[in-house]
Amino acid sequence: MAKKKKYQFEFLIKVSPAMLHKYLTAPSALAQWFADDVVFRGGNYIFIWGDSEERAKLTRNKKNERVRFQWLDQEGKETEYYTEFKILVDELTDDVSLLITDFSDDNEEETLMLWENMVDDLKHILGVG
Repeated sequence: MAKKKKYQFEFLIKVSPAMLHKYLTAPSALAQWFADDVVFRGGNYIFIWGDSEERAKLTRNKKNERVRFQWLDQEGKETEYYTEFKILVDELTDDVSLLITDFSDDNEEETLMLWENMVDDLKHILGVG
């Protein structure tokens, strides 16, 4: 199996860190923009996209700052791959940005387009898009 490449993308989202954090952790909120459905069961998140299902464990959750989902393999063991959302607040302007770290088999342009679409959905839901 080919090794996935790590990518980081930053998006300006003019919303409070507390509001944004909720949409990065609550299964019902994640299902509005990140996946078709999200279920929390047995301590793990189950992300559903069409017929595909991926499991992850929430390994970092620092309120209003950072959320990391560590992806699990078929046996439920942690893989080296994760998706991390870091909430950045500019000290001078108080602008809020979302820094996303993810791994993908796709090239950078395709991966960026996917994240741009998902973040646009998130902004629309938050009323800032």
